[in-house]
This record gives sequence, C-alpha cells and structure tokens, in this order.
Amino acid sequence: MSEYDLDTDPTRLDRAAIYGFLSTEAYWARWRTRAHVDAQIDGAWRVVGAYERATGAQVGFARAISDGVSLAYLADVFVLPSARGRGLGKALVRTMVEEGPGAHFRWLLHTADAHSLYAGFGFAAPDATALERPHAARPEPA
Repeated sequence: MSEYDLDTDPTRLDRAAIYGFLSTEAYWARWRTRAHVDAQIDGAWRVVGAYERATGAQVGFARAISDGVSLAYLADVFVLPSARGRGLGKALVRTMVEEGPGAHFRWLLHTADAHSLYAGFGFAAPDATALERPHAARPEPA
C-alpha cells in the first residue's frame, strides 16, 4: 500500500478514468453516460480516490451519497485490475465507512460479487425492516 495514496479531495479525481472504468468494466454501471457519472460525482456526499504515488494516476474510486447525519449509501467502489491484490479495495472502503464523518452512520450498498470484502466491514443481509423498490427498466444508451 505504500506506493498508493488515498484522498477525499473531489477536485483531484480523474473523471475520465472513472468514467472509463465504469462504462466498460463495471457490470453495474455500463449503461451510464459521461454526463451521468459527472452528475453522480458532483452530487456525492463524499468521494475517495486511490492514486499511484509515483505517477499520480488514479487507480481506484469510491463514492457515497448521504443525508449527512445518520445514513449513507456506498457506491461505485472499484480498483483497476493493474492495482488489485494490494489491499486498495479494503483501504477505499475503510476510508469511506470507518474513517471521517460517516464512521457512525448506517451504511447501505448493493453488490453482486464482493460480499466477502464488505462483510469484513460489518455489512450483512438486511434485517426484516428493510425494503427495496427495484428500478424501472433502463433505456439503452444512445
């Protein structure tokens, strides 16, 4: 991890790199346009970027939306394939949910493939009080 830095400064984000990953690699986000991704970053309560110390290149990302008081939703967590296996995914989640202003919030997220990563931070299947309204069908990108 010593070759990487984590930063919560939204002005440091490489939006082109974020969009590049989300639109081509992320099963959950391929349908989003660049305008969608920019709007989501602009509206985020908090962001965390992971950067190669030597080059400054962005290699990971996470964002959250929140009411700023008690509840937050973790979204778009990723690490580029070239930087995986070094603990960056855990570091991004730790920085977002255990450090900083949301450390005592109730956190929510959706994932199809990273249950073990999030379980390490206390995420579990929702209790009987949780309900979800699934989204309507998404239009195909133009």
